Amino acid sequence: MISEFPVGTKPEAYNFPRRNRIISGLSLGVLVVEAPEKSGALITATAAAEQGREVFAVPGNIFNPLGMGANRLIQDGAKLAATVDDVLEELNLAQVTHETRKTTIEIAPESDDERHIMALLSIEPMHVDEIARNSSMPIAKVTSTLTILELKGLARMVGHMQYSLTPQR
Repeated sequence: MISEFPVGTKPEAYNFPRRNRIISGLSLGVLVVEAPEKSGALITATAAAEQGREVFAVPGNIFNPLGMGANRLIQDGAKLAATVDDVLEELNLAQVTHETRKTTIEIAPESDDERHIMALLSIEPMHVDEIARNSSMPIAKVTSTLTILELKGLARMVGHMQYSLTPQR
């Protein structure tokens, strides 16, 4: 562990920018997925840029306040990260040849619950409460099914308790 704070220092919010400056300095780059216009993620991205690190941002919905910070970073010169390959290529980590590509298999929903929730999801985020309402399933069943779909790579959490389909490549 690396820190400029003495052992036993409590994780106070005002220490996060100093801690994240160290983290960004040790990294090849910083990826901001979701951030309001004033957030710790933007402080970390600024520190990374000042340290000569790459800054990436996933574009957010223009109507969602949590997407505005990442969108502003892109306007200010951060590299748009639409896929993992965008990041890997920029950092020269995407040296994949035909011989080294992984064989992929199609993963499909296995249960009626999985199929039902998959039918409700789209690329637009949906809150877990709305999924439960629309599916008429108990919230515990919805969240456990969403976790299974996430592990299979079929759905993803894209915000606080918001899910969408995973984009197919």
